[in-house]
Amino acid sequence: MLTGTTTSGEGPRRGTERPAFTAQFASSPRGASLARRRAVRHMEEWGHPPESDVSCAVALVVGELAANAVQHGRVPGRDFGLRLGLDEAAGLVRIEVADAAATKRPPAATPSSYPDGESGRGLLLVDVLAVRWGSTPRHPVGKTVWAEVSTGASTGLLDL
Repeated sequence: MLTGTTTSGEGPRRGTERPAFTAQFASSPRGASLARRRAVRHMEEWGHPPESDVSCAVALVVGELAANAVQHGRVPGRDFGLRLGLDEAAGLVRIEVADAAATKRPPAATPSSYPDGESGRGLLLVDVLAVRWGSTPRHPVGKTVWAEVSTGASTGLLDL
């Protein structure tokens, strides 16, 4: 299981939950892309079509966290894991991406090369789209970076 205690001291919320989606993906750009597509497909199964704001937000967050797992959390010979959980009572989708690199913790959501650099904005995007996010150690090895996206409030993504 990919869950654990959160850095803020809050665990996953419990309410009216649907069965979670879990999968392992190759720690490669193709694996990250596949994780994002599978997340969108699963959101549709939960009643959130691909063009909905919540599905778009989940796709962006999964894409960023999976890309970070591949780029910064990759350990040769190890895959990364994705878990999606829908808590309808709380109105949240919980996204968890687990990798094997325990020593590489996500930084604060501040771009490292802003405004001219080509990277460093992924966690800033996660910070904007998620109600909250953080990371937890994973035993025996690795970490899980998680984010919770609201299903109720419009993110305004389609209005851009």
